[in-house]
Amino acid sequence: MSEIKHARVEANGLSFALSTAGDAGPLVVLCHGFPELAYSWRHQLPALAAAGFRAVAPDMRGYGGTRGPNSVDRYSVFELVGDIVAIVQALGEREAIIVGHDWGAAVAWQAALIRPDMFKAVCAMSVPFQPRRPGKLPIDSYRKITAEKGLGEFYIVAFQDEGRVEAEFEVDVERTMRAVFGGIAEEGREADRWSLYAKPGEPLLQLHNPRPLPAWISEREFAVFVDAFRANGFRRPIHWYRNIDRNWLLSAPWQDASIGVPALFITGSRDPVRGFAGAAERALAEFVPDLRGSVVIEGAGHWVQQEAAAEVNEALLGFLKGL
Repeated sequence: MSEIKHARVEANGLSFALSTAGDAGPLVVLCHGFPELAYSWRHQLPALAAAGFRAVAPDMRGYGGTRGPNSVDRYSVFELVGDIVAIVQALGEREAIIVGHDWGAAVAWQAALIRPDMFKAVCAMSVPFQPRRPGKLPIDSYRKITAEKGLGEFYIVAFQDEGRVEAEFEVDVERTMRAVFGGIAEEGREADRWSLYAKPGEPLLQLHNPRPLPAWISEREFAVFVDAFRANGFRRPIHWYRNIDRNWLLSAPWQDASIGVPALFITGSRDPVRGFAGAAERALAEFVPDLRGSVVIEGAGHWVQQEAAAEVNEALLGFLKGL
């Protein structure tokens, strides 16, 4: 397997930390989600390089080695897409294939939607494409739905309160990250599962006892994430969530628009995102007419490219080789 190297590139007014593998071939840019790092793609970068691709994963705006601005409004999805456009150009390329997981999937879908001239294909993991629909602002809609169902406070709504959630998360970063990575319970550990909803007065992430890490991540790998969030905190990454309403307002020109480039969707059968985005997943083919596959990896949870690396690599490389 090809070695993962590290570099920096100046793009869109920021200095991005990059993890790279492969020096030639079609460019593949991999965008991580929350709360992750370019390191989340450690299993995919060498596999892509070995298959003849030039693979690049940035620490996204506000994460890890990429310091981002303090202002909330500097984290709209359009700035995030602009970051990837500028990275492609800074690498001397005119086009790329974009891959994303979680929030990175939202960036990937949006990049393919508004810059199909540059992003010739898209692979998204965990988060399906959700076309802009007319109606209420998304956060108001989340509040109404959860109130009607008596579910408690949805985590995306809680994230809107600047300062509150990051303070909770930063009290004990290791504990927080164990809750995040381990809280999507493996088989036989359903009692450890944490909810995406919090009851009044309860912390968002509940972790009653220290738990062993899931089998898919070692203590050494886990320490990479803990060290990064200890150093930089959670505020800038959570700013991405604080732009959800702003993104909806700014995306009016693309209402009901479709993704025109070849696409692949990958998710885990146990991914909790399917609980509130299942309708969008089922409707993918309607708004992604060149959908080449929708792969559900049995037994995998939300951190699918880390949990089921071999299966994800097989699906991703099959898609890329078929373009």
